[in-house]
Amino acid sequence: MADPDKAASLKRMKTLATGLLVVVTLLFVVARREGWPWLAAFAEAAMIGALADWFAVVALFRHPLGLPIPHTAILPRNKARLADNVARFVRDRFLDTASLVARLRAADPASRLADWLQQPGNARALSDRVGVILVQSLDFMDDRRVRRLIVHALRKRAAGLDLAGVVGRILDALTENRRHQGLLDEGIRRLAAWLDEPGVQASFAGMIVDVASKEYPKVVAMLGLVGMNPAELGDRVSVGIVHGVNGLLNEIAADPHHPRRLAFDELVEGYVERLKNDEALRERIEEMKRGFLAHPGIARYVDGLWDDLRGWLASDMARPDSRIRARLASAATAIGASLAANPALRDSVNEHIERTVEGLAPQLRDGLSEHIAGTMRAWKDEDLVREIEHSVGRDLQFIRLNGTLVGGLIGLALYALTHIL
Repeated sequence: MADPDKAASLKRMKTLATGLLVVVTLLFVVARREGWPWLAAFAEAAMIGALADWFAVVALFRHPLGLPIPHTAILPRNKARLADNVARFVRDRFLDTASLVARLRAADPASRLADWLQQPGNARALSDRVGVILVQSLDFMDDRRVRRLIVHALRKRAAGLDLAGVVGRILDALTENRRHQGLLDEGIRRLAAWLDEPGVQASFAGMIVDVASKEYPKVVAMLGLVGMNPAELGDRVSVGIVHGVNGLLNEIAADPHHPRRLAFDELVEGYVERLKNDEALRERIEEMKRGFLAHPGIARYVDGLWDDLRGWLASDMARPDSRIRARLASAATAIGASLAANPALRDSVNEHIERTVEGLAPQLRDGLSEHIAGTMRAWKDEDLVREIEHSVGRDLQFIRLNGTLVGGLIGLALYALTHIL
């Protein structure tokens, strides 16, 4: 869109240059009529200089007087070449990778970011902006069509997941270097501690008495006749069982090569192998996964979970004392402080930014140059002429002024040379 100030300034300069041409033309007519040769020589040469420079300036933008004179209307006729040249100039002089990286390195973006983030107002502004983006993202994703698309994509992704293979790889990682034995040790420790609890032993004793009373009522009755309390017997039996089990657990814990450990190794290895190669087991797992994904309750659960999460986030973000915004601001300030206090971290951030720019610079350069060239080619000829003429046309009118005056002086000089020397 044309700048009104530039257009008005250009119009004034055109009027001034044209007015000067009219003045020297009138001066030439008067000087020839009155017989003033010196003034006539000046005015004649000034007129010629003004006309020549007017032709040269106009020829840049359009055909002088509308006549299709060769090599005029230079800019519109060479618009495509001009667009390519401007695009290449910007690309090669301003967007070459070395220059971009050098400017980036001199700017030290990590230090600037650290200083910016440490200012409380900036951290709050950043947290508010991120909060707005979160809320807008929630509103977008709450659209039923978007939600159905996301759920469908998740289901499709989950349906394509090799669950048996994933579980097998996880167990492979867990069993590498016998890591699973650490899990066994922790399980043994927790089981032994649980069995040592008085409440657990009392529960065992009660279970023993209940089972004995139901399954062997006559034996329990005979124990009562001989003066033995069934509950006391249950306590003794439960204590004995616990001691026996704990003794076995201690043996397993103390012996890295205990048969039970080796059996545990075989069990885990066998299960991992089945997950990898047993097609029947893999198919059963796949059937369970498909049934789980197809169950209507899963979609309802996901919808309810999403609604709860969205409601909580929206409610928190709407409050002046939003905990999420406070956490975001605190995190931003902490990042700024860490960057400011840690030169190695700043260097690392700067290096990552530089590598990113180095990787993106070629695409950025080519894409921007193509955009510039394409935009200029798409301009109408009159728009291109107007934009360039408004930008440099005022200075070009000075050429017309100077040409008028310099031409007149040259005319005087030539007249002097021919009539005096």
